[in-house]
Amino acid sequence: MPITSVTKDSDALTMTVVADFPVTVQRLWDAYADPRQLEKFWGPPEWPATFSRHDLFPGGRSHYWMTGPDGTRSAGYWEFLAVDPRRSFEVTDGFADEHWAPSQEMPNMRMRLTFDETSDGARVTTTTWFNSAADYQQLIEMGMEEGMSAAMGQIDDVLEDLSFFATGKGVETQVLSETQVRFTRIIRGTPEQVRQAHRDPELLRRWLLGPDGWRMSDCQVAHQVGDPYRFAWEKEEDGSDGFALYGELKELDEPHREVTTESMEGVPGEPNLNEQTLRPIDGGTLLTLVITYPNAEVRDMILNTGMTDGMETSYVRLEEVLSASSRS
Repeated sequence: MPITSVTKDSDALTMTVVADFPVTVQRLWDAYADPRQLEKFWGPPEWPATFSRHDLFPGGRSHYWMTGPDGTRSAGYWEFLAVDPRRSFEVTDGFADEHWAPSQEMPNMRMRLTFDETSDGARVTTTTWFNSAADYQQLIEMGMEEGMSAAMGQIDDVLEDLSFFATGKGVETQVLSETQVRFTRIIRGTPEQVRQAHRDPELLRRWLLGPDGWRMSDCQVAHQVGDPYRFAWEKEEDGSDGFALYGELKELDEPHREVTTESMEGVPGEPNLNEQTLRPIDGGTLLTLVITYPNAEVRDMILNTGMTDGMETSYVRLEEVLSASSRS
């Protein structure tokens, strides 16, 4: 059990949990920065978590739900108040409704996690501040201490699984729900470099191509919220089989996060919603793309086109572009 101490202070309305691990601070930080890893230990074993959003930057949000043994879901959110990479982050932590708004029936709390080097590895200290004595009593009686202890007892297995989360593994695809799919890839480069490669038409034409043998015939980039974009491709050989994707930039927080709609030209129906997040981790930038489809049928149809293979081919090119840029 990694937890070395739990201190509850009913006068100060705090609970502090200290846990030690035989790994580097960077490795421990990455376990919290990567939603694939975080969801393997944030919920107790009987209530595993799924993160559909995880913005590890000031002003960002995380959305997650825990699923009980009978399929019951309990949703939660984080609002990031402060982030000091590899040292600490602070959030408002609360229960949420089905639209990710704070629950009106359950209290929220403030939580700070600090990461420190020790003689044997790394330590994470989780301090929770409650808003009132009533909130403190309610959440402690609900089993918050036991739930956190059970959840953190799973971190060791995640930290040992280096190969699954390693750089160079390629695109990982995970179906989150009937309408949502998460694509994850570590890109060798900084978030600023990766973001620049997504907004510079000259760079985009060099890497966003999918399988070999295609070229971009149109590259109109959206730079501000509300701007439209359009990307089109055709075969290099003869310009045949052309198709285009278009949409609108809905949210932008440089260089961490962008949200766009996406439709295929000539295909009727509701657009997809693409949420892309960039986080610095050991080995480069963790690129996470969560796509929300209109329904499960559209989701499966698009996944069956070989989309993941095309994404991986493009991301390999992206790394080559970033490497060439760093040498020039």
